[in-house]
Amino acid sequence: MTDIPFTIDQLRILKAIVAEGSFKRAADSLYISQPAVSLQIQNLERQLNVPLFNRGGKNAKLTESGQLLVRYGGRILALCEEACRALEDLQSLQGGTLIVGASQTTGTYLMPRLIGLFRQRYPQVAVQLQVHSTRRIAWSVANGQVDLAVIGGEIPAELQQVLQVTSYAEDELALILPKSHPFSQLQDIKKEDLYRLRFIALDTQSTIRKVIDKILNQNGIDSSRFMIEMELNSIEAIKNAVQSGLGAAFVSVSAIAKELELGILYWAKIENITIKRMLSIIVNPNRYRSKAAETFTREILTLFVTSPEVTPNFIDSPD
Repeated sequence: MTDIPFTIDQLRILKAIVAEGSFKRAADSLYISQPAVSLQIQNLERQLNVPLFNRGGKNAKLTESGQLLVRYGGRILALCEEACRALEDLQSLQGGTLIVGASQTTGTYLMPRLIGLFRQRYPQVAVQLQVHSTRRIAWSVANGQVDLAVIGGEIPAELQQVLQVTSYAEDELALILPKSHPFSQLQDIKKEDLYRLRFIALDTQSTIRKVIDKILNQNGIDSSRFMIEMELNSIEAIKNAVQSGLGAAFVSVSAIAKELELGILYWAKIENITIKRMLSIIVNPNRYRSKAAETFTREILTLFVTSPEVTPNFIDSPD
């Protein structure tokens, strides 16, 4: 096969069909007509001399050949985007895009502030933030879809030899209580007191819940003995439930800065125990590193870097 039998536009259309699940929705997402999408796929199948879709049914179902082309097509499109961004970098930081990833808590409470600082210095650089589970973000970094990410969980074992993982900063886990709780009158509480509390927690399948449970167990706290009053699906819902007097919870300090400042939650300290987790920066060393990514790492992320013995102050960090 001497000539390449497909175009970038055809690969982009194929990717959109798979992502959207139908020809019509793919056409809408690409702002072209459905007949134009169908014609491009027909031409692609004729050029390759293989069927890419099983016809029939409401949803577009790939054949084995179609699945193979989608996998390679994704890699080709990622390299094309990487090449475009490398060319943009020739213009220094006068444009271009920075794609940053983060796990749930970090992406919700820390990264928007860091991105805000970066945008103040480089307003001409567009920044995208992707917030997903640590596993999903790690794969996005490995595939070149994200420049760098700050995560709080463990990356998949199969990516540990692919990604460069750098310890970034320690994030403390806080035990939060309603201001009206009797424990709020104490300077600190004993570890055994935890088993008398009623807890609000994320559901058991949540990655964040698993990380918190693991860290608590490492500090000699058996989370399986906790009395779980209810399970909710977000940190914000948990904070509201605690504020309403429904129970206690462990959350990242970075998630309660506003509530502590306003005095609407109480941070209970546990006698002789400080519960921390390590945040990490992950990059793919085999992928192109844009100037925007290098600048973000050098000028913004370092604002929160401290020595291993010191926990970064996520509440009073510099503006």
